Amino acid sequence: MIDPLAEIVSMLQPSLPFSKAASGSGNWRVDGAGDGSPVFAVVLEGSARLSINGQPDVELAENDFVLIPAAYRFTMSSNAERPDDDGDPLRVTKLGDETRHGDPTGMPNMRVLIGRLDFGSPDTTLIFALLPCMLHVRGQARLTALVQMIRDEAQGDRPAKEIVLERQLQLLLIEALRSDAAGLETPGLLRGLADPHLGPAIRQMHENPAKAWTVEELASAAILSRSVFFDRFQKQTGMAPMEYLLSWRMALAKDMLRRKEGGMKEIARRVGYGSASAFSVAFSRFVGVAPSKYAAPTQTVSVAPAP
Repeated sequence: MIDPLAEIVSMLQPSLPFSKAASGSGNWRVDGAGDGSPVFAVVLEGSARLSINGQPDVELAENDFVLIPAAYRFTMSSNAERPDDDGDPLRVTKLGDETRHGDPTGMPNMRVLIGRLDFGSPDTTLIFALLPCMLHVRGQARLTALVQMIRDEAQGDRPAKEIVLERQLQLLLIEALRSDAAGLETPGLLRGLADPHLGPAIRQMHENPAKAWTVEELASAAILSRSVFFDRFQKQTGMAPMEYLLSWRMALAKDMLRRKEGGMKEIARRVGYGSASAFSVAFSRFVGVAPSKYAAPTQTVSVAPAP
């Protein structure tokens, strides 16, 4: 049976345009501004406090992994304020291949690997449906090891580097998302897949997106009444069942158009439309441009982030 989580992560086509090692000593603080790109951090040693986009501080400890799908403002600082420390908390020093924040001569109280992700898929609805506003995974040493492997690969110049990096980043996302420590507080696909009733229905939608599904059929797969299924699906995923199905069909269509996988009639059939014209109308309404324009090699398509 198709695994929706692996399928979506693969479609996102993650890449690593930037990463660096950093440390903090004494009383230190980093105030940063992002452009809305996804960023991640993994604490190698010590501890720190992190605030993203003005949200309350999160305490980070060794082996903690944090992924923020859209970072605009962030503050990372030492865990304990030290009023008697007359050093500049904003001081930055380059120590070999590591960026030191705070005291350049003291023992570090934090070491971290940080990086920025890019997604080859411009379908931000997939990203926001899959990821909470901040994914915090606590104490998973295998994630730390995986991030170190990714950094080593990114800094090297070995054959098939881009393919290896993409696979490693896919594995990183899957490991973080399926971790028991990830938490499921935010409605989204993860909560839907974790639900013992909704999970089988979601997997069937992914396995056969071309089928003319009805809410009744999906409710039957979930072994729930239609009304209970509909309410539960909306509560757990944040969208109605047919809304999710449409989003997934359009994500598949966008991917096929980008990859030039078949003509318009074939793509229409594979995502559940009886004709190219019906598909074109639905795609244009959902995406904002006709599929022929979306597929044009010189066309730059902007897809608005999900609310």
